[in-house]
Amino acid sequence: MPRISLRVASAVLLTLTALNAPAAHADETDAVQVTVNARAALATVPETGLGTNHAIWDSNLGTNETADLLKDAGMKVLRYPGGSYSDIYHWADHTAPGGYVAPNTDFDTFMRGVRRTGAQPMVTANYGTGTAEEAAAWVRHANLTKGYGVKYWEIGNENYGNGHYGAAWEADDHADKSPNEYARHVVAYADAMKAVDPTIKIGAVLTTPANWPDAIVAEGDSGSWNKVVLSTAGSKIDFVILHWYPGALDKTGHVPDMIQLTREQIAKYAGPGSERIGIAMTEFNTGSNSNGTNTQPGALAAADAYATLLANGVFTVDWWNVHNGIGTVTEVEGHTDYGDFGLLSSGTCTSDGSVCEPALNTPFAPYYALQMTSRFARPGDRFLRAATDQAEVTAHAARRPNGDLAVMLINTSSGTSYPVELDYSGFTPAAGAPTVLTHTNGATSITTAATGTATTQTLPPLSLTTVILKPSAVQPGRPGTPGQPAVAAVTDQTATITWPAAKPGARPIAKYEVHRQHGAVSEQLGETGGTTLTVRNLKPGTRYTVNVIARDAGGATSDPSPPLTFTTGTPATSSCSVKLTVQTDWASGYVGAIDITNHGAPLNGWTLSFTWPRAWQSFGSGWSAVWTQTGSNVKAVNEPANPSLATGATTTIGYVGNYSGPNVLPSVFTLNGTVCTTTQ
Repeated sequence: MPRISLRVASAVLLTLTALNAPAAHADETDAVQVTVNARAALATVPETGLGTNHAIWDSNLGTNETADLLKDAGMKVLRYPGGSYSDIYHWADHTAPGGYVAPNTDFDTFMRGVRRTGAQPMVTANYGTGTAEEAAAWVRHANLTKGYGVKYWEIGNENYGNGHYGAAWEADDHADKSPNEYARHVVAYADAMKAVDPTIKIGAVLTTPANWPDAIVAEGDSGSWNKVVLSTAGSKIDFVILHWYPGALDKTGHVPDMIQLTREQIAKYAGPGSERIGIAMTEFNTGSNSNGTNTQPGALAAADAYATLLANGVFTVDWWNVHNGIGTVTEVEGHTDYGDFGLLSSGTCTSDGSVCEPALNTPFAPYYALQMTSRFARPGDRFLRAATDQAEVTAHAARRPNGDLAVMLINTSSGTSYPVELDYSGFTPAAGAPTVLTHTNGATSITTAATGTATTQTLPPLSLTTVILKPSAVQPGRPGTPGQPAVAAVTDQTATITWPAAKPGARPIAKYEVHRQHGAVSEQLGETGGTTLTVRNLKPGTRYTVNVIARDAGGATSDPSPPLTFTTGTPATSSCSVKLTVQTDWASGYVGAIDITNHGAPLNGWTLSFTWPRAWQSFGSGWSAVWTQTGSNVKAVNEPANPSLATGATTTIGYVGNYSGPNVLPSVFTLNGTVCTTTQ
């Protein structure tokens, strides 16, 4: 994970070989099958979805040219004063002791740029070297004196990087650098700042699942950073803050678990009413210098990540950053990559003057990726499930409030031009050529044309393509959309789902259908004439995402409800029970202890089995049993010298588990083929 220094950002450089693999000739390429499911709704695109970071060491922060470029890219959030500078910055006298402050970068100048861009500000209050009183005075200046209406306020930046876990890059003058001390101050900051303006939203810094130092418990702490911060400050905050620099360009598949695990932590530790707490990704960059920080591969990864994060309910994703400066210069896919984390060129040169960036404010490829994303998914649109059968092609979909459908297709192949065939569920496109937006490798703009058909398109190599479709007809009098579903009484095989009724259209509502999202395909779990349904025959320890659809007496259907995600448990009673305890975790692996209790007849020989939930998890080593792993399946067999497990007896075995993505722990265990009760 990169550390934001006082002047520039650095990154861990990883290699993604898939983008450089030999490509098949276009004539030999089978059509990619793309599935779009209009019945499988995800999150609504928020007004604050697309954002970026400004920094007070950037002398172009406040220029009209910069603001206008950000507006054209669709930026809706601008963050200030810039990464780790936040924890040394004093807004009142516009100083950052130990750092460089460029002219014309003060807060009021920043706000003029925010207003010209048409964005909202995200302000990071100084935790490292500041005080709650200083932050409250900033709120007073911003919202009472100036009337800026700054809504979102973070308390510090990457404060877990203050040396408490070893590495230190974040300024922190507090003698106690523990998460408990940070959380206590979050409470004090929130109280002081909301006393000035009760309408503001306060954000607290969390560690990102599977990114250092997530899950690590330092000496003297009662838990990990996230557990301690949420347990102490959860009642005072309105959102949590994640940062993500994945380093490789193929990590978007980690996002659903990353966000789900964060939600589960919030629900577990933040106390009553925690569902109000949002998730903000206030720093994101692909962080992959050698494979395209500011060239097309990085741009494609950026568009994919932004769409995936927003579809999973993150309310803002903020690129690091607008201007950053030249880094390690490489050649990537036929173009010079300057190793620059900025959206726009700084116009700087290497220290020896041998290579210079293009003119100041020249957009880099990720700029066009964010611009494409803003045109694909606009505030108020609803993300839908979409999928392809080709690993080099990714699909995202969004439904407009007026019924139009947008599909963004990302071709990461460097040499293959892929034909695609699009199939739609719950949507019938109008005849004729759709509007198609395209950005290709090295292009300096997004082109717009009416080309192809609603079901066939061709994707150039290393390209972003958005297809905008009209429905064949707008059916009048359809039912309204059912409200947000909720779940109760979840067992290993059943769950009771309720939802607010939909508003009838031209005809009475006849029934509601509950559909499970299974990839890009919907599976109907049941239907009812009311607004409550108990679904059955579910699988233990399985995560389900469902939508509710209303159907009227004439057969017309509503748009799908917002999604509901829940996870089934294990049997309430069984002949065995299992308790998994994580004894220590180092953010890429952990030691797990498993207590096995036999509640049935005495056993003379036993086998405990479980399956890794994710492909990035694996078995390292084990003890107190004979361990084996086949594919994703793990077995622990009793040691030959100790085969017996009497009724009521408990035995404890242990293992090392490795992971390179969000660590979803195994929750379903079988003992001699019987599913056990999993206890906390």
